[in-house]
Order: sequence, then C-alpha cells, then structure tokens
Amino acid sequence: MTTEMLAYFDEFGHRRGIETRQRVHVQGLWHETFHCWFVREEKGVQYLYFQKRSDDKADYPSLYDITAAGHILANETVQDGVREVREELGIQLMFEDLLSLGIVKDCLEANQFTDREFCHVFLYNTGYRDDQFNLQQDEVSGVVRAELLEFEKLWFGEIEKIRVEGFLENEHKVQRKLETFLTKQDFVPHQDSYIKEVVEKIKSK
Repeated sequence: MTTEMLAYFDEFGHRRGIETRQRVHVQGLWHETFHCWFVREEKGVQYLYFQKRSDDKADYPSLYDITAAGHILANETVQDGVREVREELGIQLMFEDLLSLGIVKDCLEANQFTDREFCHVFLYNTGYRDDQFNLQQDEVSGVVRAELLEFEKLWFGEIEKIRVEGFLENEHKVQRKLETFLTKQDFVPHQDSYIKEVVEKIKSK
C-alpha cells in the first residue's frame, strides 16, 4: 500500500514540510483537506447531504459526515480534491462545477490522533437522484439528506433529533430507501466553529 504524504503547515497556514499521513495525525500537524457539501433547494427549503461512513472505516465507522471529503496530498493542488467526489460517490464532477466557501479550520480529536485541518470547503448544488450514486463501498455505505436549518438546530442543542431521508447500499450494490431520525451523536464530531461557519456561509449563498 502506498504511503500517503501530506504537506504540513503552521497554525497561520505557512507550509513547513512534508510528512506521512500517520505522523501528521499523531503529531497533530496542520494539513489541507477537501470538503464538498452537496446541497439542494426544494420549495424554498435548503437540504444538506451527508454520507454514511462504512462500518469498516478505522475512524468514525458508521457515522454520518460531509458528503465527500479527503486529504490533499503533498503533490496535489486543491483542484485535485474533486477526485474525492468521483471516488466516494461515483459522481463525475468538474472542479468548475463547485462553489468555493473558502478555508475553514477544523480539529478532530480521537484516541490515537489529533486531526488539525485547513479545510477547503465547496458546495455543489445537486440534481442527482439516489440511483445515480455509485458508492465506494469500503468508504461509504449510504447517502441521506436533512433540512439545513433542522441540522443547525440539532448541532447546537435546540432539538434532540432530525429526520433524514436517502438510501443505504449493501455489498451487492443494492440500494434500499432510508427514512429515519438521527441525533448529534450519529455524526462525526466536527468542531462547533466549523459547523457554524459552514452553515452560515451556505445560508448566505
């Protein structure tokens, strides 16, 4: 397996060198990631799309997260990050299809690492149907959507659960419809500051 090499930065965004992904996480070094949020407006209501992480993922298995996201390697540009959408979701987008929300800092704490990210955040106004997704099964097991404002209320403690709808996909690539309720604990624990900034920027678009 190829070792992923990441550029790392100081807290002000100045590039300092290159390290393996593992050492970047263990040492808590700042690095770049690509985040793409799928959104859609229907009858004046904004929806936000989430992927369900595979049960086999090493980090945050089975939790819901950004529609598509991944690390930007040391030899890549931000534009190369669009490959994450193609790889994880099977959606063939071009970088020019995306709307930039700028760079948003995020920090995730886990037992074995500290993940400090300069997140290059993008929006995609999706018109895709569930049956047009082709999921990378070792990464993603489903896609759901929720009302943006309801998600915001959930995240900041105004409500305890939200309704989502979408699909799950089994190992035979067969989809089944999903309508359920999720709590905040069902999502990857991003920093409140990250969620607040992203939601505010989406609402302003």
